[in-house]
Amino acid sequence: QVQLAESGGGLVQAGSSLRLSCAASGGTFSRYAMGWFRQAAGKEHELIAGIGTIGGTIYYPESAKGRFAISRDNTKSTLYLQMNNLEPEDTAVYYCAASSGGLYYSASRYDYWGQGTQVTVSS
Repeated sequence: QVQLAESGGGLVQAGSSLRLSCAASGGTFSRYAMGWFRQAAGKEHELIAGIGTIGGTIYYPESAKGRFAISRDNTKSTLYLQMNNLEPEDTAVYYCAASSGGLYYSASRYDYWGQGTQVTVSS
């Protein structure tokens, strides 16, 4: 079983950057495809970046392309999300999640989740 812990969220102004981290423990990190999801108030989980087990496959929705960058360091069992040019619409709780079956769009296909980190972007 994998435990995930996000860090790096906070309150920033529009146009700023943040780097989120997700530290994994208790399992073999490199066996899992990983995703960053976010959940804004009153909305469902949204996949904003996904990465395959060795980083060869990466996915971004249109809302994240050009602004967000996902990466992973399997030697450190850590997942990252670099977020640039943040907008108020990016305000949400950000979660990392691990999938043993591959990279999926649907949150229901992910096996393990972190507790989330709040990102608030002021205008």
